[in-house]
Amino acid sequence: MNRNFPFLLMLAGALFLFSCEKEVKFDLGPSAEKVVVEGAIETDVPPYVILTKSFGFFSRIDLKTLNNAFLHDARITISDGSQSFLLREYQVDNNGTPVYFYSVDSSDINALLFRGRAGRTYQLKIEYGGKTYESATTIPYAKALDSIWAETPKAEEIPKDYPNSMLLFAQYTDPDTLGNRVRYFTKTNQEPFLAPYYSVNDDAIINGSKITIQLSAGFDRMDTIDRETFGYFYKGDTVVIKWSAIDKGVFDFWRTLEFSYAANGNPFASPVHVTSNISNGALGVWAGYSNTFDTLIIPK
Repeated sequence: MNRNFPFLLMLAGALFLFSCEKEVKFDLGPSAEKVVVEGAIETDVPPYVILTKSFGFFSRIDLKTLNNAFLHDARITISDGSQSFLLREYQVDNNGTPVYFYSVDSSDINALLFRGRAGRTYQLKIEYGGKTYESATTIPYAKALDSIWAETPKAEEIPKDYPNSMLLFAQYTDPDTLGNRVRYFTKTNQEPFLAPYYSVNDDAIINGSKITIQLSAGFDRMDTIDRETFGYFYKGDTVVIKWSAIDKGVFDFWRTLEFSYAANGNPFASPVHVTSNISNGALGVWAGYSNTFDTLIIPK
């Protein structure tokens, strides 16, 4: 038998498929803009809300587009069931780019004293463009990490050009009541607190157990990822871990959003529906966080 026959057969099949190919065009049309909410209230910290509109899938993204995405003059109210405050819009400069957010009115002393408290539920109400969007989040009681420490990676895992790379670990004892959920952030030296690629965990499997977990370095999602150094810390770093208790709605939002990051660009991945805890079709999250902090200086 001609050894080239299987190849020729496959080639003929491919040519047949291409010859039968029909060009199909889809007119997706303009996508409907949606309100996007990023809001949070943390223990001992005033609430904030960033209000923007969604982009079309094929929209050109530049600084002008981002600046025009902010929604202004919304009426936003925060309540804990006994007190209610109207938020005020503020503008700050971020390297020459204006950023807008809503928070408590700094001229109202009572509003300034309105801070997140563990065990309380906070209602959010947004009135914009003739529509009302609502949400509620509860700040759970926090359970701190038992300890944190750094270890040298296995010799074959150390990045070639980064011999000072280190891995961070923590020991955590989960409470014996099911339903605890956490999100964590890392702050390395002078950078802000940043979430890692997968930042949320629950106790569906480890309820009531003492476990050891590896903590990855957080990163700015606007930056390009260096696959060789991604997630590592380094000798001499001062690392602060922000370990935050969250409720189910906040957990579901970040879990599905982070799964969608992982699926992005993968043709074999199933579409991921990102869960929002905002009503009336808005996207985003209103999140309550109860925080504990641990600091480690990694020896040189």
